Amino acid sequence: MMDEPAAFDPMPGRVDRLAPGVRRVLAPNPSPMTFRGTNSYILGEGEVAVVDPGPALRPHLDALLAALAPGERVTRILVTHSHLDHSGLARPLAEATGAPVFAFGDSGAGRRADLAGLAGLGGGEGVDAAFRPDERLADGAVLVTPDWRLTALHTPGHMGNHLCLAWSGLDAEGAALFTGDHVMGWASSMVSPPDGDLGAFMSSLERLAGRPERCFLPAHGAPVADGPGRVATLAAHRRARGARLLELLSEAPATPAALARAIYTDTSPALLPAATRNVLAHLIELRDKSLAVAEGGAVTEAVWRLV
Repeated sequence: MMDEPAAFDPMPGRVDRLAPGVRRVLAPNPSPMTFRGTNSYILGEGEVAVVDPGPALRPHLDALLAALAPGERVTRILVTHSHLDHSGLARPLAEATGAPVFAFGDSGAGRRADLAGLAGLGGGEGVDAAFRPDERLADGAVLVTPDWRLTALHTPGHMGNHLCLAWSGLDAEGAALFTGDHVMGWASSMVSPPDGDLGAFMSSLERLAGRPERCFLPAHGAPVADGPGRVATLAAHRRARGARLLELLSEAPATPAALARAIYTDTSPALLPAATRNVLAHLIELRDKSLAVAEGGAVTEAVWRLV
């Protein structure tokens, strides 16, 4: 985990103007997995877009509608990925405004087929199994209004259908990058198989490291002023975690749960299933690199050893 920026404590439902054409409304869903809650963003003036409408909570729907100026209307709803704390309100907001929902695809889009059997471990995030966008945003797709441009970047890893969204005025480059849960403003992202894939997560981090945007606007936590610096920190954190797993496996074979207990020594027991998901993601990456193998049953319960 990264250091918690405790100073970030906005009021749920309040409209915070972060920059010309960018408003944030925090959803009232704080938790150990969401920090203060989900950041929903309103882009533009007049005809606006909403990025990550958030969880299906009526007070948050009311807050988003109340955040609109007189005469404004929502014309696009953009979902970075279909975990329930991001996509749950997409359909109610679409029904309230008539705006179509845009995303990379449904909750299975971009998922590795060979990981499909790992859904029973527990500890993962809430997947919105019913999510269906009205319009699909392929990698590189561009949405243009008279005032701004938004480019979709497929960034799988946290979830197979995860998108980051590069936003700028028509006469500017690299204004901001909406990073969903891939780069957050308070902690490292959870990578939870079968929807999460650590190899893809690292590749997506490398892609973001080469982007021109410096300001990252995450779905949880404060804005990140030095986006490339945060990407470098996240990548180093993951490499260190992988090195620690190799050390432990060099001492003795172990199950994912035992490895999680050895690594996450300060973690609440209630969060150990989520920690085990992260460990499993690292183990699968080691297996993909032919460095480790699971023996004795399903990879979620098997004993893992070095090759």
